[in-house]
Amino acid sequence: MTAPPLLPGATIGILGVGQLGRMLGMAARQLGYRVGVYGPEPDAPAAAVADFEVVAPYDDRAAISAFAARVDVVTFEFENVPSSAAEAAGQLAPVRPAGHVLHTTQQRIREKLSLRAAGLPVADFAPVDDAQALARGVAAVGLPCVLKTAGFGYDGKGQRRLDTDDPRSLALAFEGLQGGPGVLEAWVPFERELSVVAARGLDGAFAAYPVFENRHRNHILDVTLSPAEIPGSTEAAAVALARRVLESLDVVGLLCVELFQLPDGRLLINELAPRTHNSGHLTLDASVTSQFEQQVRAVCGLPLGATDTRPAAMVNLLGDLWTAGEPDWAAALAMPGVHLHLYGKREARPGRKMGHLTVVGETATGAAQTALEARARLTRR
Repeated sequence: MTAPPLLPGATIGILGVGQLGRMLGMAARQLGYRVGVYGPEPDAPAAAVADFEVVAPYDDRAAISAFAARVDVVTFEFENVPSSAAEAAGQLAPVRPAGHVLHTTQQRIREKLSLRAAGLPVADFAPVDDAQALARGVAAVGLPCVLKTAGFGYDGKGQRRLDTDDPRSLALAFEGLQGGPGVLEAWVPFERELSVVAARGLDGAFAAYPVFENRHRNHILDVTLSPAEIPGSTEAAAVALARRVLESLDVVGLLCVELFQLPDGRLLINELAPRTHNSGHLTLDASVTSQFEQQVRAVCGLPLGATDTRPAAMVNLLGDLWTAGEPDWAAALAMPGVHLHLYGKREARPGRKMGHLTVVGETATGAAQTALEARARLTRR
């Protein structure tokens, strides 16, 4: 039997206190829910929109349990929460997506083994737990290839391209894992990076946004366009893959499937993120239902919202923009159609995501041009 929905007035507990938790909390409050947030950093972005905040480490099972006892459902805003935290919370409140989804997706080896077991397409890979395994992996997947930390990697952190099988170079590469396990992946000469943000409800209902096209700079997402400039058949294939992923993991909530489109049109799954995603931020201004409202609907057992999305683009605002002082917000906002979203972070650092701009336009390409120009005006003195 499907659990009854949690109606407005209930309390949603969010593990994680960053910008995703902030925007999720804003969506929850708009729908009439109370919000509690849990994380180790005081005065973090999500705390500003929460009804209550618990500041404690993620491995403090007693604090996690006390937090879960105060809420009606627990969800998370990023996947680097220890799965033990989800397990502890699950003793007192439903956790959505479930702890097993977090356990699988927060570690690349488990994630790829799960995808392969489900018959889903991934690049060739090999687990690496010592220098000898790395050498065997290079022989198996070929050169060039990419060595990644198995866990706690994002925005290109913990990744290294390998172009040689020289033993000394491999030994240095393995040392870069700093004692942790890694995964070696075949180099993928992709044509585009795509993402599908999709939701699955308590009743198994599925809804996906149009496929997004993502362009990175220094391994950090720079620009997202919606819809992606791909054939309809590729769009349908990407959404079908996302549906298979959510169903194979029995996801209740939101999940992003990051994809590589190869020159011959084939799709490979790169990574999974069991939460709202940077590429989906444009849904705040371009979609009938934002990705954040969709997560609230899914984890509370409400009907999923419509995902119709107008052509749009998003550009990230990194801390680099503050190098010469406060950005010129008025100059960017003087451009018609530009929407500014800042995350309330106190300190701007190079590479740190401080906010984003979105533009809705007649075409995704036109929207991207406007968004890029608006960002350029922020530092034009």
